[in-house]
Order: sequence, then structure tokens, then C-alpha cells
Amino acid sequence: MRRPSEWVLAVAAGLVLAHTACGGTVFEATSPYHHIRVIDERGVRTLSFDGSMETRMSLADPLQGHFQYTEYFHMAWLWNDSLAQVLMIGLGGGSTQRAFQHYYPDVMIETVEIDPSVLHVAREYFHVKESPTLKVHLEDGRVYLRRSQKKYDAIFMDAYTEGRYGSFIPHHLVTKEFFTLASQHLTTNGVLAYNVIGSFQGPRAGILCSVYKTMKSVLPQVYLFPSGDSENVVLIGTKSAQRSAFNSLHQRASSLLTRKRITLPNFRTRLYSFRVEPPSCVNQATIFTDDFAPVDGVLGTVP
Repeated sequence: MRRPSEWVLAVAAGLVLAHTACGGTVFEATSPYHHIRVIDERGVRTLSFDGSMETRMSLADPLQGHFQYTEYFHMAWLWNDSLAQVLMIGLGGGSTQRAFQHYYPDVMIETVEIDPSVLHVAREYFHVKESPTLKVHLEDGRVYLRRSQKKYDAIFMDAYTEGRYGSFIPHHLVTKEFFTLASQHLTTNGVLAYNVIGSFQGPRAGILCSVYKTMKSVLPQVYLFPSGDSENVVLIGTKSAQRSAFNSLHQRASSLLTRKRITLPNFRTRLYSFRVEPPSCVNQATIFTDDFAPVDGVLGTVP
């Protein structure tokens, strides 16, 4: 794993602001990828990229205060109850990584993050601690997958950049070719979980429908878990030819909880967001390819 360069750390140290009792901005820096701010307010620490809120964390308890959508990555257990090797593309403030270290200390979670400054912030301000079961690689996520020979029980996608319509997914991480590459790195029962800032209606419906349709062009089954506290929808893709029904997933959840393989407090509650039906605009949606992936353009249209 490569370390942040000395100039990054020097800039970071030089831009740290004094933390006062009333809170406010405690860190601010501009990296080659983001304008980064860490903000403390009313006991909650927030990570902001270019004005968009990326991560929340309770200052009193780092396992609390996070955005709800991060808990939907845990739904991967419903399709693969033997998770051992997990890859996550996108670090942010490390909400998912912290949770996996706490609730599943035997699961290896590798993370790929392109921005060294984000890794510095995650370490210094969001309690991300690398260990034998948490490794961070500073690299582009697709490049990392292309060079890797490993297969994973789950791949989690939560990588965003900023554009004219706010946060959007980097084009090369949302194409049919990318999903084909990701599928090749999944085990037989492997799960691909993808966070999309989108909605079922309105201006962000187009991006949700296009990501869904593109995933479905590669993976036989795709399910949706819309968040209740933000415009985030986590898509779950599997290699199975058989479609899962809510009742069977509920039974699996009960078994995981009974065996105490899962101790996440809201695990069963999150299952009730499960949707098997595709978004209504999927027939009009674009399948993104390396040659044609108008991600930011889709964000500006209403299907």
C-alpha cells in the first residue's frame, strides 16, 4: 500500500483549523480530486466533498450517526452468508469499514481510494484504522480490479466526484464493461452492492434507472434498497439465475441473527426496504458503455 505523499500531509497539517467548543470547520483542504471539509456541529462530524455531504459520524460514538444507506451494504450477507473477502471502492469517512471491523472482525475488507488526502482525513478525523483485516490501496478502483487476480465474496461501490448537477459517479465505474470486470472478480455466490445517489421519481430517476439497467445487462438479478434519510439507493446484484423473494430473505435474516453471525442492530429493519421491481423508467434508460456514458447528462433530465 502506498502512503500519502509528504506534500499532501504538509498541506493538510497547514490547513487544519483550531477546533473550538462551538464546533465548525475543523479541517479544510483542496486535493487534486476534491475540496474537502470536515465539519463538527451538534455532536456530529461530517465529511464534505465540494459542498456535498459524504459521511456523518457521531463524535461520542463512531459507530453511530452515519447515513442510513451505509447499512444496506450489510444486506450482502443475505445472499452470501460466508463473507470472508470484501472489496470496497471508495473510502470517504469509512462508515462501512468501521462497521465491518466492529461487527465482523474476521472479514477482510480491502478498500481502494484514489485520493491520498481522503485517506489522511479518514485516519485522522474518522477513526479509520488499518489492520490485518482492513487494507487501503491508493489507486483508481477500475485499474486495481484490472490488475488484481483475486476474487471477492462482495464488492461494494461508493465512489463519487462532483459535476454540474452535484455528486455523480465517475463514468468509468458505471459502464457495462466495468460491471463485467467486477463480475469476473466475484466468487460464485458473490454480491455487488452499488450506492447510487438517485430516486424513483424526479431529476435523479434517470441515473438510478440507467445504473440499474446497466448492472442488469451483466448480472442476472438486481435488487434495490432505497434509503429513508437521503436520496441514496443501494443496488444489489448477484450471479444467481433464481430471483430472491422477500420471505426467503426474511428467513435468512432470522437465521443470521439467531446464530449471532449478524449483530448489526438495524439489520432486520433495513431488509424491509427491499424492492425487487425495477424502477418504472428502466425501459427508457440508457445502458452505459465505455464509449457512451453520459452520467452527468442523465442527472439533468427527468424520464
